[in-house]
Amino acid sequence: MLENKINAKSSAELAREEERISKQKAVMLFEEDMLAEKKSGSLETLMFIHKTLFEDIYYFAGQIRTVNIAKGSFRFAPVMYLEQSLKTVEQMPQKTFDEIVEKYVEMNICHPFREGNGRATRIWLDHIFKTELKKVVDWSLIDKEDYLLAMERSPIRSTEISVLLKNALTDKIQDREVFMKGIDTSYYYEGYTAFDIKDLR
Repeated sequence: MLENKINAKSSAELAREEERISKQKAVMLFEEDMLAEKKSGSLETLMFIHKTLFEDIYYFAGQIRTVNIAKGSFRFAPVMYLEQSLKTVEQMPQKTFDEIVEKYVEMNICHPFREGNGRATRIWLDHIFKTELKKVVDWSLIDKEDYLLAMERSPIRSTEISVLLKNALTDKIQDREVFMKGIDTSYYYEGYTAFDIKDLR
């Protein structure tokens, strides 16, 4: 179990509280328009998102990881190359849909944080889409298994994730319902389903 600020006694307790607290913080991000003045596509903005979501739970919130991590058989960017990899990704262009998706895939390969990468990076992706294309992803339209498989394959071939994201784009960039459903779906992808975001006030 990860070291945490809430003195959770079990992984299950930690997961529940992490979901509850960080979903409340996600609502705050939206309602207070906290990303309005942030530079889209920057590492600093991603770190800010991560810190906002998880600062009440983890000591490492908003900090670049210092350990190697893997999911299944896939190893994310090694720590010794992580700083340079992140600089390279940050400098990638993001003017077109295809450029934005490519940047998102590369940031996922970096996986800069110890925990919470997917949830923070999907908000970061939406911020890029919103800034550059005046669109956001309606994540509730993307099936969990389709998404996870597409992301697993994306380091080799990003066509699948591109199709999923393109088909789920909407111009409802200020729509609270789209955002809330999106956060719940994003958490569902990672196995967090104890709370409906609408009930967390």
